[in-house]
Amino acid sequence: MKDSKFKPQTSTKPHALRCTLFALSVVCLLLGLTRASAQPAAEDKQATFFMGRVKYSSNDGNDCGGVGQDLMRLVSRASTLKIQEERKVKLTDPDLYDTPFLFMNGHNEFVFTEAEIANLKKYFTHGGFFFASGCCTNPKFPEAFRREFSKILPNEKVKPIPYDHLIYRSFYKIDRVRCLNEPRDIQLEGLFYQGNLVAVMCEDGLCCSFSANNTCNEGKGISPEDGQKLTLNIAVYALTH
Repeated sequence: MKDSKFKPQTSTKPHALRCTLFALSVVCLLLGLTRASAQPAAEDKQATFFMGRVKYSSNDGNDCGGVGQDLMRLVSRASTLKIQEERKVKLTDPDLYDTPFLFMNGHNEFVFTEAEIANLKKYFTHGGFFFASGCCTNPKFPEAFRREFSKILPNEKVKPIPYDHLIYRSFYKIDRVRCLNEPRDIQLEGLFYQGNLVAVMCEDGLCCSFSANNTCNEGKGISPEDGQKLTLNIAVYALTH
């Protein structure tokens, strides 16, 4: 995919730049995405969706190692998309710009280098989408996410995404998500570029909720059912916007 349209180039409409593979995935998803009761369309089975698992700062991308594949299987079960193996990618790799959907997770504090911040700025201004999930409801990762991602775009900070945003309606209609162990709602947080949502984070062990039989969260954070619904909404939103 070295000739991908997603690769940075000069344009007055950076959000219009998507790689060819990504565009094919969108078409397939729109034609074939179904609820569990419907049958997938046979002619769309050759479409492909792949995800970049981010190796960042001192993290090798292996925290809660199975959640990335479980995320991709979740998308596969609800669609006709053919799912490839996840790809490990560093934020300083040239392959970053051939990867329109990035997934990042972790337990711990992290700090981006100046090169990582510069590459993420270019990535977001050329149409890339970033999904981050804190592992095992550990507060250190989301705290670092809010701080580091707020450095990337001028005058843009990570902020809660209100429940009237389309991401809560992109596949399932979600009006409210409750925390299992605290009397509060769980809300996604996001980074916006020119009014477009480019990065999403959930601090409440979102992907851990449906991976490894929810053993990581131990009754905390988001429930497995809500976790699957919210994660699928994020994936569908990323593929269609």
